[in-house]
Amino acid sequence: MRYAPITERLTGLGSAKWDVHIRAKALGAQGRDIIELTIGEPDVPTPKAMVETVVDALRQGRTGYSNGRGEAGLLDALAARYTARCGRKIGTDQILCFPGTQTTLYAVMAGIASTGDEVLVGDPLYSTYEGVIASTGAVAVPVPLRPERGFRISAEDIAARVTPRTRVIFLNTPHNPSGTVLTRQDLVEIGAVAKAHDLWILSDEVYEELVFDGVEFVSPLDIPELAERSVVASSISKSHAAPGFRSGWCVGSAEFAERLLPVAETMLFGNQPFIADMTARAIATPSEVAAGMRERLARRADLLVDRFAEVPQIRVHRPQAGMFALLDVSALGLSSLDYAFELLEEKGVAVMPGCSFGTGLPGWVRLALTVEDSVLERACDRIASHAADRVSRGRAA
Repeated sequence: MRYAPITERLTGLGSAKWDVHIRAKALGAQGRDIIELTIGEPDVPTPKAMVETVVDALRQGRTGYSNGRGEAGLLDALAARYTARCGRKIGTDQILCFPGTQTTLYAVMAGIASTGDEVLVGDPLYSTYEGVIASTGAVAVPVPLRPERGFRISAEDIAARVTPRTRVIFLNTPHNPSGTVLTRQDLVEIGAVAKAHDLWILSDEVYEELVFDGVEFVSPLDIPELAERSVVASSISKSHAAPGFRSGWCVGSAEFAERLLPVAETMLFGNQPFIADMTARAIATPSEVAAGMRERLARRADLLVDRFAEVPQIRVHRPQAGMFALLDVSALGLSSLDYAFELLEEKGVAVMPGCSFGTGLPGWVRLALTVEDSVLERACDRIASHAADRVSRGRAA
């Protein structure tokens, strides 16, 4: 049988990146004591008030069709939120609602890139971005995120990779997997490149509300001179501990939203009204769980830094936001994938190999900070024990 080219373009860009996580699940099901540090699940349940809002909406019959933009109440709430954040009027005609950030990014990319185009994206990158870009027929052009710069993307590195085929600069701030937050100056400099070459700026901002104390979050949408070319995507998955509800959105110019509307309508024709009602209520006030998550995630990041200060073969990149931290394990003499599988099989700790996030983390792994402190401490003990074992066997660099 014949298949569409998209099936070829996406080969290897789906669940294959999660082989370590899948193996960990299988070992756990067999009764092994496995500590899973692979997935960024919030460490608290969805707030009861949000769940009750969904239940009430269901009882009120909020189960009919929506429209391509999203429910009016949610659009109003999002417009108010972004107007307050940006310091200028953001109208409901600038917003489209989707089931989660992933669907949002897929739709937005379909509207701004196509076959033969190039999309500049930081490497390392979140594992689904390659597929989002490839689905359109565009080509992902990696821009190195250098550890010595704290994994902050550089406007100079972006500019060096612009060609006549470049259409989009794809940003992620706060960044997954590094937890780095771009500064206002970073965005001004990146914006200058975008304006010089008439490029879109797409920014995934799903970790916006999980920025640690002392760090300022800035979006390209907040900078007026970049507004017409900026599109931001976000959701309630992380900020409100509601990943399973799949409720996200994008915000851009009114012209952008109008042009993307038929794409949204062709895909799914709006999100579910009962979930939209919950989302509208949730974002109308500060998240009741985000502050606690920020405190715990930052504390666990510090725990990692302190614990591995005593292990010379392991170096921690402390995040500025989000649910993850990166460990440099290159001194142990293994590829990131081999390290992750060896750690899992020998010590029962599951981490994500750097190779799941592009080519920029050959000797790194990503750890989730979403387990209890005591569990993370046990994982650190096992990771340190594994490093000691390799040293004793003469296998570390």
